[in-house]
Amino acid sequence: MTDIYEKINELYDRRREVELGGGDERIEKQHEKGKLTARERIDLLVDPGTFVELNPFIQHRSHDFGLDAVKGPGDGVVTGYGKVNGRDIYLFSQDFTVFGGALGEMHAKKIANVMDLAAKNGAPFIGLNDSGGARIQEGVVSLDGYGHIFYRNAIYSGVIPQISVIMGPCAGGAVYSPAITDFVFMVEKTSQMFITGPKVIETVTGEKISSEDLGGADVHNSISGNAHFQAQSEEDVIMMVRNLLSYLPQNNEEKPPRNDKDSEDDYRANLTDLIPFDAIRPYDVRTVIAEVVDSGSFMEVQKDFARNLVIGLARIKGEVVGLVCNQPKFMAGGLDIDSSDKAARFIRFCDSFNIPIITFEDVTGFFPGVKQEHGGIIRHGAKILYAYSEATVPKLTVILRKAYGGAYVALNSKSIGADLVFAWPNAEIAVMGPQGAANIIFAREIQNSENPEQTRAQKIEEYREKFANPYVAASQGMVDDVIDPRETRIKIIQALEMLRNKKETRPYKKHGNIPL
Repeated sequence: MTDIYEKINELYDRRREVELGGGDERIEKQHEKGKLTARERIDLLVDPGTFVELNPFIQHRSHDFGLDAVKGPGDGVVTGYGKVNGRDIYLFSQDFTVFGGALGEMHAKKIANVMDLAAKNGAPFIGLNDSGGARIQEGVVSLDGYGHIFYRNAIYSGVIPQISVIMGPCAGGAVYSPAITDFVFMVEKTSQMFITGPKVIETVTGEKISSEDLGGADVHNSISGNAHFQAQSEEDVIMMVRNLLSYLPQNNEEKPPRNDKDSEDDYRANLTDLIPFDAIRPYDVRTVIAEVVDSGSFMEVQKDFARNLVIGLARIKGEVVGLVCNQPKFMAGGLDIDSSDKAARFIRFCDSFNIPIITFEDVTGFFPGVKQEHGGIIRHGAKILYAYSEATVPKLTVILRKAYGGAYVALNSKSIGADLVFAWPNAEIAVMGPQGAANIIFAREIQNSENPEQTRAQKIEEYREKFANPYVAASQGMVDDVIDPRETRIKIIQALEMLRNKKETRPYKKHGNIPL
């Protein structure tokens, strides 16, 4: 007669079989590629002893193409929940040792189930992707499975933070789920994303390219902008995910976690020496960021993409903020198509999750050129205007040096909803730069002058004195205060404290129609 202990032993035998995945040989192959297994990745991500697995005994139910004779422990994906830094998270981790991590009907069902739990419980959702794509043997039901995941990515967007970590191949329809999530992490040399692989491209277009050159971490972090972070190893990338989570609230109804341990001096004397007084000389805005935020707290997002704009998360006096900063080191800090997209999406993320937005402005304008115009700079630039205008979180702007033309308006001016705008005393705020303006306004006087160059120089300085200083804008209420640069951190801390309980409503609507 069978007793309960035999059944318990059977349970543990079955569980060990599931945990072994595709078996020792396939696990060894995974390690030979420099990749961890699905469960090893989970162990690195969550706090020790906190992971709880869900649906471990799910199996595929396909009988075609010989699948009826193939066991697939867990159907190629591990799902469950645990804690990171003591806070709840939900996750899936695809197991490349089982069906190459390919997504089938029950594989998708497991992911959809845990996504629903994450949304119901208001906790971040993390996907560890390592998959050959749709399970071809299951046909259209695998595509239907992707649809269920995409749908949840979309409807839970802005409700809970969603993070995708690409740990291996991610091809075909599989790439659309990461694209909808808030942040995408990639590992150098071992992870790729593409809609069609190198072989298909060569067949259709004749172009020859490697998987890495087509969709590797460098490509998506620097050229396409599809990824936000990259690391040299899986261990490093998982530590980056843990760090990112420390800046984020659990859901859209909470504020980010505060860190009240900061005891730094808020007066920053070095700020006067960081930015050249000459408006056309470049500098690295990251040096300004480092002086204003809590020491070592800046986590840059998309640092290798659209480098004329710097965005990221940081803490100021322990409070999490999102930073949007022109980078004069590249393209004189002007805005183009890519930087407009980069800014708009990050602004909307911060607004979704109650993260105050601080803008450091030093902008010559929107970048000119036929390629930009034909590429749709009007539509893309309008995304920044839209994103700032619809955002209801605290919004601060500090004009460091230049703020010209439509870019001045777009970068969180008072007219589109900034709560406070500060300017340094050397700031130039105008329709255009003094040189260009003087050449237009005083063209006839300059042309008829006995010494055109001397007259031009005089008119440039006259325009700068009359129009391109912060006091003109301040006299009209477009700048709330002209501040000592050394007090920038102090002013921001005071403003964040003042705006801590800010509430702002918008007219009822189903949703707006951002110019995508």
